[in-house]
Amino acid sequence: MSDSEPDLELLELLRQHIAGKPQVAAEPDTGVLESAEYVYNNSIDVALDMRSCKNAARAIYSQMQTKSYSPATWAAHELHPHPSKGDKPEDVVAFIFTMDLLNFCFWSERGEEERFSIEYKGRRWTGYWSLVAALQRALEEDPHFWQNEEELTLSTLKHVFRSATSEEMPLLAARLSCLREAGQILYEKFSCHPLHLVTSSNNSAARLVNTLASNFSCFNDTHSPPSFPRKKPIRLLKRAQILVADLWACFEGQGPYGKFYDIDKITMFADYRIPQMLNQLGCIQYSPPLETAVQLKRDIPSGSNWEIQLRACSIWCVELIRREILRENPGARVNAILIDFFLYDTIKEMENEGRERAPHHRTRSIWY
Repeated sequence: MSDSEPDLELLELLRQHIAGKPQVAAEPDTGVLESAEYVYNNSIDVALDMRSCKNAARAIYSQMQTKSYSPATWAAHELHPHPSKGDKPEDVVAFIFTMDLLNFCFWSERGEEERFSIEYKGRRWTGYWSLVAALQRALEEDPHFWQNEEELTLSTLKHVFRSATSEEMPLLAARLSCLREAGQILYEKFSCHPLHLVTSSNNSAARLVNTLASNFSCFNDTHSPPSFPRKKPIRLLKRAQILVADLWACFEGQGPYGKFYDIDKITMFADYRIPQMLNQLGCIQYSPPLETAVQLKRDIPSGSNWEIQLRACSIWCVELIRREILRENPGARVNAILIDFFLYDTIKEMENEGRERAPHHRTRSIWY
């Protein structure tokens, strides 16, 4: 290099010195875990029992090992879509998006024979599985049932979710609203298909969760209860997170639609079944007034102090269980998603066998 030629490396160093260090883009984060810890630290109606959490962590991991629990467990269910079953990947993504768009509020006060259920493939399906069965049935009858906004009316939805009993699917009008909103936003921002929504995340689970929450009001599961005053709302984001988790589980963490480099940022999915299971394990305990409300199956309003404590403390409880599992088993391939799936399956087994010791809390909500 001659004396007349500039030293480009030196010039760049001088620019950085004058302008300050180059800014590195922060990694996306959902804020859910931070919200959960904040609520836990300020909770007066829900408490955690640390010894029970440690015991639960040991038992949960042992049973997960025995049952070979993994993302493949999700795809193994006969109702879930999967490329190995001949489903096209783009159709799988669309199915999971639609499924988790409507994945809320299935509980009933009626008995098993009288509650809302779907008849499909010679069986009656209830709860979450009634949704999946109804969607599979609808796709067999009309693959385009949800794509035409003019045809997607409340009467159409009543036909899609027609029950084998006299009880109608809860919150049907709210589900219709979610479908219509999602269709409009997909059309305006994501080239009419959930596939483009997923790929816009650049394989970041947290970024996809945030994209869902910021673009779709029906995924924006955030709250500002009066007992938890702060500038930022409480972020729980159950259905946005479970959509990401279902993609990850379905594609077993691989490929353009299932691989997320930060999948462990996803927390458990704050609903009404996991708090029930954690309470049965002795991990979470309630104040006497809340305990009475749960036992008597009284309505607990969505977004209320009690409900936010139930959900947020459950998130934090599962996080502590996850940490304990990893502390005792370094390198274990376990995250909050798999723990949630396991706890949900376990409480449903207990329900079917009549081994529930306490009811779940009652909240009618589109958030879970």
